[in-house]
Amino acid sequence: MNDEALKDINQFLTFTLGKEIFALDIGTVREVLELTSITKIPRTPEFMRGVINLRGHAVPVVDMRRKLGMSQGEDTVDTCIIIVEIEFDGEFTVMGALVDSVREVFEMAPDAIEAAPKMGAAVNAEYIKGMGRQNDQFIIILDISKIFSAEELSAVKEMAGAQAAGPDVAPEEVVAAPAPA
Repeated sequence: MNDEALKDINQFLTFTLGKEIFALDIGTVREVLELTSITKIPRTPEFMRGVINLRGHAVPVVDMRRKLGMSQGEDTVDTCIIIVEIEFDGEFTVMGALVDSVREVFEMAPDAIEAAPKMGAAVNAEYIKGMGRQNDQFIIILDISKIFSAEELSAVKEMAGAQAAGPDVAPEEVVAAPAPA
């Protein structure tokens, strides 16, 4: 493979939700954590699990199953939190994505990624960047920046800020994000 072809290779982190395999562009992923204690925040949407302490910073955690309209799963020893960065209003918002398990990082050329199907997808087609194939399995490549609305990202930032302010902040002062559409 020549140097030009190598520049066009994309790397993705694969993970599972139920029996489906999903992927995120590795450029949006900061790190992967084992499941840790998550502090629930009152009056937040059902897909918001709460916040975790990540090296002294409150990081909101989203249950990806709930956000994508799937049934809630049980936490297991394989359950992980993928820490991602999402650009919002010229700034990066750091948040955690709770998934059933993390599989691996794989590479795929852009021409090997197909467009999202128009029907029969378990996930909102707006969230899908494309479909990849690994061996005999399809991988749903998500666009993490399209999964959350501007209002939800704004509320996530406020929630993390209120939690970081300390226990003196009353739950009523935490702004709840609007319910998912």
